[in-house]
Amino acid sequence: MIPSNEWLKIWNEKRNLLACPNNLNDYFEETSVAGKKIDHLELGSVSIPTGEILVRDPLVYVQKDAEPYLIKVPRGEFPVTAAVVVPDGEDCARYAAVKVQFTAYDAIHFEEALIGTEDLVDFNEGEFFGFNVDAGLACVLDKETLKHFCSFQDKFNKENPGKNLYDDYFAALFASNYAENPDYQREGGDWINWKIPGTDYHIPFFQSGFGDGTYPVYYGFDIDGNICALVIQFIDIELAYGEEE
Repeated sequence: MIPSNEWLKIWNEKRNLLACPNNLNDYFEETSVAGKKIDHLELGSVSIPTGEILVRDPLVYVQKDAEPYLIKVPRGEFPVTAAVVVPDGEDCARYAAVKVQFTAYDAIHFEEALIGTEDLVDFNEGEFFGFNVDAGLACVLDKETLKHFCSFQDKFNKENPGKNLYDDYFAALFASNYAENPDYQREGGDWINWKIPGTDYHIPFFQSGFGDGTYPVYYGFDIDGNICALVIQFIDIELAYGEEE
């Protein structure tokens, strides 16, 4: 979708308010944040054939008309890493953030990824738009892989009337991945790297931190102003776990 000139004008005026309040590099480079031990889990690669990407709950919000983010990213296969809050006996492992790394350069600035239809008029510092999660999972898609995912959904529903896509298809994949890669997963599985049947495209699915909610997605920009990463922030570690002032 091409945003209106008025939207672009307001966006450029308010871009500084879209910056992430946290240094997300710490989530992926440090071993502890706000007193919580952090580890890193490799989730395989994600396929980005067109560079037009979006982040969605794969069980609820994957629809043919879903719009990608306004700014394109590099095309190809890119590694996906989760920053995990290590369990300390009181809770399970929580995925605080998930990063797609597009280049070898480090991000020096993180800014929320937008579609181009958001209401920016009354947007203020400390707010974010984000994407919705209703099934405790998220995934990174490309406009092309979205098309194949929707075709798979339609075919499954047509061939399996009365059956549920998660219970009767994905649950077995999550359980199998848990058996093969149990680190930082609950029984039943917390992530998979799904290869869409009939294609060579991969879509990683992963748990959304504390579960259902609305979560921001940030582009990482390098020193030259180019996009080098995408980070989904599920948990503001400093806010959730840091000591109250």
